[in-house]
Amino acid sequence: MKMPSDDQVFEIKKTVLKTPIVFAGFVGAGLVGPLSVGYIIDKLKMEEIGYLRSRHLPPSTVFMQGRLRHPFRLYSNSDGTICAIICEITLRAEGLYDVVSTILDWAEKKGSHEIVILDGVASATHDDKAFCAAEDDLCRVMEDNDIKMIPQGFITGVAGGILNECLVRRIQGVTLLVKANDKEPDPLAAATLVDAVNRAYGMDIDTADLRKEKKRIGADFKELSDKYTEHRKIDSNMYM
Repeated sequence: MKMPSDDQVFEIKKTVLKTPIVFAGFVGAGLVGPLSVGYIIDKLKMEEIGYLRSRHLPPSTVFMQGRLRHPFRLYSNSDGTICAIICEITLRAEGLYDVVSTILDWAEKKGSHEIVILDGVASATHDDKAFCAAEDDLCRVMEDNDIKMIPQGFITGVAGGILNECLVRRIQGVTLLVKANDKEPDPLAAATLVDAVNRAYGMDIDTADLRKEKKRIGADFKELSDKYTEHRKIDSNMYM
């Protein structure tokens, strides 16, 4: 018998979702998850529709340029065909299963059949290449769009938890990965991820603004990047 969870998605805007594809970005190397998903949200003019409330989230909030916002938010485009999940804080290891289950319960309830995690692999240099890890059929789709499969490795943290849980659910999970700076925000790596999303999912999001705003992004996300660097000394999200 499944025990009830304290975690819950609170919807602040009623939106009719139409089997949406879900893009998700969590704190990792170069902050490319939040950077790329945040950029997609901005360029597609997506609206915030909810947030995750959980006792497992650190007791903190996020502010950008003085504006407070919940650190774990959900968005939708106007057509209800694309959703985005963005988290701008590092998550504790304890309670991750509840967080993952809540995310996927919500996605399945909304009819989603695919969740795409955008993430970075810590590296000294970025090579403008995107990689993927997924079940066989999705890997073939990605390779047809010049996104190579990672031959081996394992993923931990919330991203790994989601992908693992997708294996036993009706929703498919895939992660798109890039090599990213492990010490500071990496908007160039994030732009490479968005370009990969364009190829794989037939979108046309111009990444020029993301590529030229390195200085501003570095300043806005410095504290979050420092928090990730500190957290990474204890645990790493990606091994290849």
